[in-house]
Amino acid sequence: MNANCNLPAGSFSSKTVPLRFLVHALPDMKSPRILSMMALQVVAALAVSVSARDSSSGSVVTFQHPADTVLRTDNGTYGPEVEEFHYYYDQFPIGLAVSSKGRLFACYTRGSYSYTLGEAVNKTAEAPYPSAALNLPVAQLNTTFNTIPFGSANSTHLISVQAIYITPSTPNRPETLWALDTGRPSIVAADGSPTMPYAQPGGPKLVAISLANDSIYATYTFPASVHFPASYMNDLRFDLRPTTTASGQGVAYIADSSNEGRNGFIVVDLGSRACWRRLTNHPSVLRVYDNVPSYQGRAFYVRQAGGMPVGYLREGLDGIQISPCGRRLYYSPLTSPYLYSVPTANLLVPPEDDPLVELMAAGNVSTHGQRGGFANGFEGDSQGWVYQLMPEQNAIYYFDPADLQVHTFVRDPRIIWPDSAAVGEDGYFYMNINQLPYQPMWNDGVDGRVKPGAVLRAKIPNGGSKITGLG
Repeated sequence: MNANCNLPAGSFSSKTVPLRFLVHALPDMKSPRILSMMALQVVAALAVSVSARDSSSGSVVTFQHPADTVLRTDNGTYGPEVEEFHYYYDQFPIGLAVSSKGRLFACYTRGSYSYTLGEAVNKTAEAPYPSAALNLPVAQLNTTFNTIPFGSANSTHLISVQAIYITPSTPNRPETLWALDTGRPSIVAADGSPTMPYAQPGGPKLVAISLANDSIYATYTFPASVHFPASYMNDLRFDLRPTTTASGQGVAYIADSSNEGRNGFIVVDLGSRACWRRLTNHPSVLRVYDNVPSYQGRAFYVRQAGGMPVGYLREGLDGIQISPCGRRLYYSPLTSPYLYSVPTANLLVPPEDDPLVELMAAGNVSTHGQRGGFANGFEGDSQGWVYQLMPEQNAIYYFDPADLQVHTFVRDPRIIWPDSAAVGEDGYFYMNINQLPYQPMWNDGVDGRVKPGAVLRAKIPNGGSKITGLG
């Protein structure tokens, strides 16, 4: 039996390697000068190792800094320079959007936060948007029916905005900030465990805000047959071209990522206000069972307060991105290594118009293979690149339809859970960083996040910019 099997948990066996062994192990070099230099490197490394001892355990520290080793190391970076653009000191963000004039907007899932949609007023602060009065007060976020908690049914005020997106001005509408309100705030139960009330009609909604006068000009709500009580709307994209729908007002595609319900797409005709579901519970939109990701080199499990059992991330369909031509929608669950797409033609037909539309959509789902990890949100640019936010890799990858491969755009140790992104008309890629794996809801009620959160940005190569042709 290996003697190490008898060691207590957390203990390790180590042996001192004689210097003569290391010298003899050097390659058979004919140059005395090379041999001498390598021997000196070994001696120097040993000196560093021996001199750097952990006073508490006496173990030898063999690596502290890249300067202490002759080995190749990973510095954690790749791609263009990453700039720190904005800092969040009050509330940790979820979504962001950047207007054509450089205005920065952010949204925040509600618990105790005082507002759920804001605009940056300087580099380190935001203010409620479009006004504090339109952000529903915390005391009114939820209610109870027969002891079952439900989110507010308020359709005129913002409850908990999960995602935002900006579309350019068109002949039919102004430059618009679209806010996706889940209607499901996070609350703390009597036993101290976090919970999310069910949605009720009126609360979940899509809100259109004119950036010309900062006012709401349209609100879309959903019937219970399309948005279920356990639904959770996560992200959205648009095709506002007049030829896209019979109404001539365009369409919104919304991802339902619920970790407790039925995943799939919600499609909204912005002119007729009709809405329907597509690919509900199709294998391509479902989570991987009991996925265990790794963040900052540590295996991750969800640990909730209140004596809840150890759990897993359960979100299904998460990131979505429409192609510049509007003919294909890319997507994936949060807990899947695969990238999928479906022709938008299979999403645009209302179910009452063709009894085969669901079968056709399911039959036309394409798999683009694995991307090298799990992805959170998506974004796209005018080149057709499909950006995927990779929280395990502290990176942003992109799928290039031109070569059918996934590539790394940028990687940086500061990218600790990129939660959402926006490509600006200025040619920059903006991303929200919110340290989500350290939030109290996933860590026994302990908040391990360190302020500030941040917006980082990097310049897109090849002149890539925001997709405006769908506006």
